[in-house]
Amino acid sequence: MDFIDLKAQYRLYKEEIDRKIQNNLDNATFINGKDVAELENKLAEYVGVKYAIGCSSGTDALWIPLLAYGLKPGDEVITTPFTFAATIEVICICGAKPVFVDIDERTYNIDVNQIEKKITPRTKGIIPVSLYGQAADMDKINEIAKKHNLFVIEDACQSFGAVYKGKKSCALSDVGATSFFPSKPLGCYGDGGMIFTNNKELADKMRSIGNHGQQGRYNHVYLGLNFRLDTIQAGIMLAKFNHFDKECNDRHRIGARYSELLKGSGVVAPYMADYTTRCVYAQYSIMVENRDAVMTNLSAKGIPTATHYPVPMHLQPGYKYLEYKKGDFSVSEKVGNKILSLPMHPFLKEEDLVFVAKAVKEAVLEV
Repeated sequence: MDFIDLKAQYRLYKEEIDRKIQNNLDNATFINGKDVAELENKLAEYVGVKYAIGCSSGTDALWIPLLAYGLKPGDEVITTPFTFAATIEVICICGAKPVFVDIDERTYNIDVNQIEKKITPRTKGIIPVSLYGQAADMDKINEIAKKHNLFVIEDACQSFGAVYKGKKSCALSDVGATSFFPSKPLGCYGDGGMIFTNNKELADKMRSIGNHGQQGRYNHVYLGLNFRLDTIQAGIMLAKFNHFDKECNDRHRIGARYSELLKGSGVVAPYMADYTTRCVYAQYSIMVENRDAVMTNLSAKGIPTATHYPVPMHLQPGYKYLEYKKGDFSVSEKVGNKILSLPMHPFLKEEDLVFVAKAVKEAVLEV
């Protein structure tokens, strides 16, 4: 059993993917080819925003907006410690300080009720993370941001395709940033990312920053870097995108089925908030006691597992200088000690789900 079965996906869409790759090889338009613009236009329309800017990774999709907003040393950005490092490192690379707010124990997303008390005169923005494929409570976050004149960047690197109150993730704030890492709901065959916004001035600036700060060839109006999305990767995603919405629906269905099968097992299954119309389950993550022993037990039965994320960012060695300590964010620490991700992809069969759920129940009892 595969944790994420990219091979099955490729076999299903092989003809379409191979054709896109071959067309780009034949045309030799490897940088800024037409597939990049086509993907940007299609994904902007799909999400429901005016502008989409392709870039070289999900990390860069978070970094570019911060550069466009002019984030600088001494500034602060509110975010969550329970996330992948990319959310935090881009703030720090700008010289600014990440100010952490603990997570909601049910959704694992930022606790909106704690945000406002962390705002200071140095706060410039909020980066909520739509973790595991479920959007954060963006309406409440936007309301707080508007009150205090802050920008909001949704870290949607795990939630592209998710739906919040009928609206797509990446269209829920000033800026949405997503990742096309191969294991993501929409993944390429390398690294890639995209930024979404309705703000034309901001979109133009972000596009320029991502191409060495150019506006027109050799006219460098901003300090920029090379953040371009490869044309071959764009082509691969265009082929996959033909099937993407079905995959999102399948992910939502499979996640719900997992939760149904795990009832009464003693594990904490993912909680779906009332505002969640569709979760894309970038990971299907449960909480269990004696996690390491459960993982060992499942591995012996041929079931791969993972932990997303065992050590919250405030306790990572590279961020000691922020002077947080153990106990500062107790919910994140508790979840980090118990979180366990099960195999999750849109090609899981009913028998796979039954097998995994039965093995989880047995493992919990055995350990």
